[in-house]
Amino acid sequence: MTGETIQERILLSAAPRGGRFEILAISAGSGNGWEFPDCALRESLPLWDGRECYLDHSLWGHSVRDLAGVLHSPVWDEARQGIRLTLKAVGPGGPVLEQLAQAALTSEAKPDVGFSADIVFSADGRRIRKILRVLSVDVVMNPARGGAFLRALNQQTKQASKGGKTIMDEQTRNIQPPAAETAQSAAAELEKARDLRAEMCSCLLEQSLSTAQLPAPLAERIRAQFSGKTFEPAELQAAIQDGRSLAAQLGAGAVVQGPGRISGMVSSEDQLTAAAFDLLGADRPDGLKSVHAARLSGIRELYTLLTGDHSFYGGYYPERSALATTASLPGLLKNALNKLIVMGWQDLGRSGYRWWEPVVSVEHFTSLHAISGVLVGEVTVLPSVAEGDPYTELEVKDSSETASWTKYGGYIGLTLEMFERDETHKLRQYPYKLASAALRRISALVGSVFTANSGAGPQMADGFNVFDASNHGNLGSAALSSEGWEAASQAIYEQPMLLASGGTAPKLALDARYCLVPRSLRLTAMRILYPAFEREATIFSENMQRGEMGDVITCPEFSDAEDWAAVADPRLAPAIIVAERFGLLPEIFISDAETSGALFTNDEVRMKVRHWLSVFVADYRPLYKANVV
Repeated sequence: MTGETIQERILLSAAPRGGRFEILAISAGSGNGWEFPDCALRESLPLWDGRECYLDHSLWGHSVRDLAGVLHSPVWDEARQGIRLTLKAVGPGGPVLEQLAQAALTSEAKPDVGFSADIVFSADGRRIRKILRVLSVDVVMNPARGGAFLRALNQQTKQASKGGKTIMDEQTRNIQPPAAETAQSAAAELEKARDLRAEMCSCLLEQSLSTAQLPAPLAERIRAQFSGKTFEPAELQAAIQDGRSLAAQLGAGAVVQGPGRISGMVSSEDQLTAAAFDLLGADRPDGLKSVHAARLSGIRELYTLLTGDHSFYGGYYPERSALATTASLPGLLKNALNKLIVMGWQDLGRSGYRWWEPVVSVEHFTSLHAISGVLVGEVTVLPSVAEGDPYTELEVKDSSETASWTKYGGYIGLTLEMFERDETHKLRQYPYKLASAALRRISALVGSVFTANSGAGPQMADGFNVFDASNHGNLGSAALSSEGWEAASQAIYEQPMLLASGGTAPKLALDARYCLVPRSLRLTAMRILYPAFEREATIFSENMQRGEMGDVITCPEFSDAEDWAAVADPRLAPAIIVAERFGLLPEIFISDAETSGALFTNDEVRMKVRHWLSVFVADYRPLYKANVV
């Protein structure tokens, strides 16, 4: 009828572009070797809103042509124990996403497609602690952690008018295309994507080879290796780089670029030095790392090469020496053994021998004069200065503590018989023994601060011991406990600072940082400073011994199984000073030439070790000791 207005429901599209789907992005449980607890997933809900969805993961970054959708409205699905989101199909990959969704939701033979999250997280072992960032949620084959399509969401039609008919907004249902047709279409799209990637790899191969400037045979070899295949760009670049290296090695002798230059010359002395370092197991000096040196059989061969003394008579015979070098046996041994001292110092330190380092301040001095005035006093507050008035001098007082130097050392004789018997293993061990002895000496000196005079420490310039309850306020008798540690920390905090004169001294205002204990109290101290270990049966480990939980320090000098001490951070309040004159590491000297000294009179090369040290207390305030009775 002309002019008649008819209202009816008309479906505009059975499968509209930009379809929406409800998906499960990830669920609690284990996958890919990681455990995902529900609490970590719940806390991460805001991170999932607005994330992109791509077709497949990508190791080198997603392309916009792989964009398939955008996620929004994340909620926690209690029944499925996972994160449920709404996925809107957008981008070049959107049609493929819709077809995969239709096949996954309606086909009897469902493809094993789902979702895999690309996330950044922190973990305790293999258990996820917190999700830090969600990069994308991608459509993949064989999803590892519960990602799946749940259902398709209904679409809203739009109001339209055509031929005198008005079409109203109505809620319509999705009419699914036949399952077989949908699966076939999805498979076709995937095949197109594979073909596209293969074509891109082919273009990348030709473009990379054209700019690589490789010799033709090498270029053809790489082309045959990658032609007709899909590959990662990094694989192709690695093959091209290997080709460049091979071409450079083959053509190095025939290439002349500019005027010739002589570089990298190695003398026989360099080769001998490198061989001696290798023999003793020492790291070569930087300039000799690339030197090719023959392997020595032992110190017997080294001795005869340098001295020519094949009969081990005890002399130097240059006419019989196999090497034309100015290097001497003592000098060569000195350099190698000093290097071994450094290596031993580091190795032993990692094993716990350098326990004292966190609680002391190391100072270098340029003379052996008595040490005084190391600690500088404080200024209470800056006084005010009126306009036009002169500044007044601030009174600063130095500590009255003094200390003197002590020389430690000795020597080890490397006898002629030792060289003749080729006892290389002994020579290798000597530097480690010397490093150990030096470390134990420093350990004893620092430990005596806490153990001397029945645990009261050495006497200071004011006439009192370091630890004195009445005069220094830093000595207690309580057993190690949470309350005892708090009392020690408070005692250090309340200490008055050193002032020149007048005024009220401000508080030190520093809590205890390190807890020094004997081996028997280490677990107790750990449980106090690290409450997480309260129920652990034992927490001794290599990590703790290396100092990775270094606020608790085991002092081997503590002989009383119940005594303990507290120390503030020495960077803020230095208390114990370790002074060194020629370095903290001991020095090695090899005395005597081949025809004089002990080698002449005793048939031995003497290896002397020397250590100049001074360990003293500059300030008692950052220290606290508990002598438990």
